[in-house]
Amino acid sequence: MDYFMGDRATASLVPSVDQFDGVDISVATSAPAGAVVGAVVAPDGDLPEGLALSWESLKSAGFEGKEGKSLVIPREGGPMTVLVGVGAEPDAAKLRDAAAAFARATDFDGSLAIALPEIEGVSAELAAQVIVEGVVLARYRYDVLKERPSVTPLASLTLVADDERSQEAGAGIAKGRAMTETTQIARDLANGPPALTTATRMAELAVEIGGERGLDVEIFDKEALLEMGCGGVLGVNAGSSEPPKMVKLTYQPDGDPTATLTLVGKGIMYDAGGIALKPADEVHATMKNDMSGAGAILAAMLNLAALGCTAKVIGYLMCTDNRPSGTALAMGDVLTVRGGKTVEVSNTDAEGRLVMADALVLATEEPTDAIVDIATLTGAAMRALGTQVAAVIGNDAALLDQVEAAADATDESVWELPLERRYRSSLNSNVADIKNLGGANGGAITAALFLEEFVGDIPWAHIDIAGTAQNDADVSWRPPGCTGFGARLLVELALAFETTKS
Repeated sequence: MDYFMGDRATASLVPSVDQFDGVDISVATSAPAGAVVGAVVAPDGDLPEGLALSWESLKSAGFEGKEGKSLVIPREGGPMTVLVGVGAEPDAAKLRDAAAAFARATDFDGSLAIALPEIEGVSAELAAQVIVEGVVLARYRYDVLKERPSVTPLASLTLVADDERSQEAGAGIAKGRAMTETTQIARDLANGPPALTTATRMAELAVEIGGERGLDVEIFDKEALLEMGCGGVLGVNAGSSEPPKMVKLTYQPDGDPTATLTLVGKGIMYDAGGIALKPADEVHATMKNDMSGAGAILAAMLNLAALGCTAKVIGYLMCTDNRPSGTALAMGDVLTVRGGKTVEVSNTDAEGRLVMADALVLATEEPTDAIVDIATLTGAAMRALGTQVAAVIGNDAALLDQVEAAADATDESVWELPLERRYRSSLNSNVADIKNLGGANGGAITAALFLEEFVGDIPWAHIDIAGTAQNDADVSWRPPGCTGFGARLLVELALAFETTKS
């Protein structure tokens, strides 16, 4: 496929595991010479020492300390200063947004410093973590196929803090680096052109990088999937010349695990819709992101060891294209998924739930305390909640509470939709056990009801990231393109995971 991208094709095959390894992120008592200095301020709050400006003059320039707003102040004979607003009643999420605003306002410079603010309820460790996340994630761009970068590469980031808080800040920097790398990897995987980021390449990367990070990696090819009776992924793959791959990742902590969590990710590497071809509009260009769920799981699991996760985590990545061809799945076909349940295919563009059904059944076949799946599954979730909030649906309130807590910690917002079983009848089929599409309304709910059929009585949560996987514009620490949404959420979930079984 090198003829697509020329000499830069090879570089784009590798996600940015090392993208920021060369960036010096540290804590010091003063900003280094030559760095652009940022200061986080609340409305009418304290201003940086040495700034010969009043709130009155700042407000006359249009800066009031509101969330995400910034003001660049050139200083004669001193470092350039950037004020960034954190808003009233600041918290960790607002501080992350302020750090992102600082990064965007200074995209002309590679050397940055920012004073570590004191915010009630936010420790120095957490403040340092979210500042690193905000700055680094806002500076991200998928530039490997460009002749020159879109923004000035980040060379150094110094957090300015007194000696008393420097040790805590150092711990926060370490976690911030791991969390930003997690999202960057997920972004790179989803932003990669579909000619390069194939199911085969996804499996190769899992082996290469996963092995380095202490994961046990198993790859199941088409022949293995046939033997296992995984008719969902095989049916979706029928129209593609690229063979399917199921990737199973296992993270085993040191010592006895505190619990076991199983993750299932939709990995449709490119979704043309199959025979139910998507309309000829810009949506086609975004369908390389239809593997964002699988990408989030792979990225999240790579840093579990470094962050000291005490739970055992198992991940299933269900990877295939969904393409139209003479061999493609047809509407009205019936598939037999793992476990023997038959599925009538009402729409070939409702394919994600088909590939995930196989993995959900596999997840129930070995001991686990909970299953969480993540997928760019339905336009209905995006219509309901927009592009900044994902839908979450499940069968266990305590597990859903843990997902929501992880979402709050990472500011990867979710909103619970009801698992309303009165809609289950819309999935009834005249020729099979179930069909893969419900009625015209409540599509996010009926998709979840379909998935629930394959989890048995195991606590389960489904995260629908169809709306949050892609950004059209800069929004805080989420630059345009694929967002990597869910990767940090899954890390936080795994780190704090507790069994909900009685």
